Amino acid sequence: MKMKTLRTSDLSIVELQSYLNHVVAPRPIALVSTIDKAGNVNLSPFSFFNLFSVNPPVCVFSPSRRVKDNTTKHTLQNLQEVRECVINMVSYDMVQQTSLSSTEYPKEINEFDKAGFTQLPSAYVKPPRVAESLVQLECIIRDIISLGDGPGAGNLVLAEVICLHMDEAIFDNDGKIMQEKLDLVARMGGDLYARATADNIFKVPKPLMQQGMGIDKLPGYIKNSTVLTGNDLAQLANVTDMPGMDEIENYLDTNPAIPEQMNYLRPHPDSRTSYIHQRSKTMLRNGKLEEAWLNLLAGAYYEEIIINDLINNQL
Repeated sequence: MKMKTLRTSDLSIVELQSYLNHVVAPRPIALVSTIDKAGNVNLSPFSFFNLFSVNPPVCVFSPSRRVKDNTTKHTLQNLQEVRECVINMVSYDMVQQTSLSSTEYPKEINEFDKAGFTQLPSAYVKPPRVAESLVQLECIIRDIISLGDGPGAGNLVLAEVICLHMDEAIFDNDGKIMQEKLDLVARMGGDLYARATADNIFKVPKPLMQQGMGIDKLPGYIKNSTVLTGNDLAQLANVTDMPGMDEIENYLDTNPAIPEQMNYLRPHPDSRTSYIHQRSKTMLRNGKLEEAWLNLLAGAYYEEIIINDLINNQL
């Protein structure tokens, strides 16, 4: 891997913004509604946004100073007057309207009207909610932290969530949120977005659920693979124990393709290893961790049979 190394102090603000927006991604989008003391409503999206605490429940977003002229955004000005907001989550069905709401209209213009969103009264705060959003978080502002006074400087808004509004359609029969139903979108660099659909959402079992053996404890036959990636090895290493001999022999008995193919590749030891490891790689990709382990160990077991057979034939 050949790395390109850049010192941030050598880059213009525009260059640095482009680099960071592309590499720190995807970023969730907060469509934030605010209001000033005069009652003017503002709606604007922010991708410098995330969840930072659950006790207390706090989200953080940053209405940064504009790079082109170092001015502050209406959202920040409103929050300094009325320390309340609603964070409306952005799904795919509303992403174009959300983008339109980012237009720099004059302060007295309501972006709800310009973007065609519907205002809903909030239960506990003054700013309205976006009816089209599947999840709306009513918040009070705990703090606003300025990170600088130059172009592009952020203003961290610590918003404590005091009320959640969630569409009933996103819940399953057990009251759990079905992640794919939210169909959330996220910001990438430039004009690019990402979409969290059922096709690209995947599971990674948390190591906290069990103490995995770790990659350092994997057998060399597996750890030194030229086929299995670091991701593959980490999945294998996130188990406490390897399958036992009885399981391995039973797997071989029920999978005759393994000895057949390995015998066919008898003159080519590297190909035998590649065959087994490619099979396990596919199994891991399909979420079949236990079978991937059995396949690897069955392959290693049969490899010993072949090697011993070759040695005996040479004696």
